[in-house]
Amino acid sequence: MFLSRLTLDARNDQVRGDLSDVQRLHRRLMSAFPSDLGPQARAASALLFRQEAAGDEPVLLVQSSLLPDWTRLPSGWIATPWDGSSGVTVRPLEPLLAQLVEGAELRFRLLANPTRKVDTRSEGGVSRNGRRVPLRTEEAALAWLARKGDAAGFTLTSSATFPGRPDVLATPLGRSEGRREGGTVTVEGVLFEGRLRVCDAASLRAAVCAGIGPGKSYGFGLLSLMRA
Repeated sequence: MFLSRLTLDARNDQVRGDLSDVQRLHRRLMSAFPSDLGPQARAASALLFRQEAAGDEPVLLVQSSLLPDWTRLPSGWIATPWDGSSGVTVRPLEPLLAQLVEGAELRFRLLANPTRKVDTRSEGGVSRNGRRVPLRTEEAALAWLARKGDAAGFTLTSSATFPGRPDVLATPLGRSEGRREGGTVTVEGVLFEGRLRVCDAASLRAAVCAGIGPGKSYGFGLLSLMRA
C-alpha cells in the first residue's frame, strides 16, 4: 500500500474544475494508474482519497495498492512550492500497518458518507437493493461509525469530559456533487476526528486498506491513523 500527498495549484483551471466535480476528480486520480484494470478499476487499485484543509493550496491524500505515476497528471496540476520542495510525496503504508496491535489507542481522521438504506422490502420474493439516504444527526452518524468499528476491529474511546459519549468530533461538511453518464451524483460527508482503541489488528489493517463506508470513488472512506 502507498500513501501520496498531493499539493495542488489552486490557480489552475483544471484543478478548480476537478475539485468542483467528484466524478471528474475520481477520473483524474485514476489516470495515474494503468488503464487495463478492468471494469472495477478503483477497487483493483484500492484507490481512496480525501481533500485536506491545509492553507491556501488544496491538498489531497491518496491511498492505493498500486504505485501511482503522478507524472501522468496535466502540467500545472501539481503546485510548485515556493521553497523548491516537491508538491508530491509518496511513502509506503506497510510500516504503519505493521504497528497496529490490539489494545493500542490511536487518533484518527475519517471523511465518511454515513447512510442507511431504505426501500429494501422484497417484491415477489426478490429483495430490492434499495437506495441510500444520508444520516444527518450527530447521534445517528456516531452510531453508524460505532457499527462500522465493530466490523473494522476498533471501538471508539469514551470522552473524559462527557462520560458515555465517544471521544469523537463529527463535523457535517455538506454536499459534494458530480456529473456522470445518465445524470448527477450527490453525496454528503461527515468528518470524524477522535480516538479509537484497536480490538482486532488484522481487521483494522483490512479496513484501512479497503476503506470504510460508501462513496469511496468520491473522496470518502480513507481512514487515517496517528499515534495518540
